[in-house]
Amino acid sequence: MTYVYPVVSRRAGGVSVGVNLNPNNACNWRCLYCQVPGLQRGSAPEIDLPVLERELTDFLQQVLHGDFMQTHVPESARRLNDIALSGNGEPTSSRVFADVIEVIARVMAQFDLIGKIKLVLITNGSLMDKTYVQTGLRLMATLGGEVWFKLDSATRDGLRLINNTEITPERVFANLEIAAALCPTWLQTCVFALDGEPPSATEQRAYLDFIRRAINRGLHLQGVLLYGLARDSQQPEAPRLSALPAAWLNAFAAQIEHCGVAVKVSA
Repeated sequence: MTYVYPVVSRRAGGVSVGVNLNPNNACNWRCLYCQVPGLQRGSAPEIDLPVLERELTDFLQQVLHGDFMQTHVPESARRLNDIALSGNGEPTSSRVFADVIEVIARVMAQFDLIGKIKLVLITNGSLMDKTYVQTGLRLMATLGGEVWFKLDSATRDGLRLINNTEITPERVFANLEIAAALCPTWLQTCVFALDGEPPSATEQRAYLDFIRRAINRGLHLQGVLLYGLARDSQQPEAPRLSALPAAWLNAFAAQIEHCGVAVKVSA
């Protein structure tokens, strides 16, 4: 299939139906830990909406009324958890993002899934100021959707290093305000060791200050999804990356929780 793919999700504890709007492997960021081989700078290509609708319909038919679960999924994970816009690049870089959400809404209604499973947007949040993105988020909210908004660093240097982007922390904060106002929003943060060293004290402090500022400004965050390296990076820096101990993640999660937000940890 071009756009639709299944994932047995460790975080979700079930089957996630992925929607990939970047089959060209193009993204406006280049995160050090990205698992996409052949990643290139760019945006989503033209999306064939009828093909997307047909693929999503056919696959959900297999999952819900066929033998997909029995033949491809461990018994403990035979549960449809969500439809997730993720894939091989930034999904909101598609100019028809709002139309894609309309397609997904139709298919969810066809299978009576609205309010029964999640619709998740996994995003770096960099294009939240675009009208077509905001239109899509408003529709997602009516479907019980969630935004998982990337925040791997709250410093300019960290954003350059980890995400290879020139976006500023101020712009990230402004984009987060937009997202949280339109649709329930989680922060998602990947932490790892670089050259054997965990995030510095400066990085940790800036991150916690960012969280406190969000709370003080009244942003309605659902919480933080804190996770380590799950799969091997396909980027040139891959040999420099390593997973942090679960104890490190749990200790940092406790600091985040102390700021006043819920944290879910996936080592």
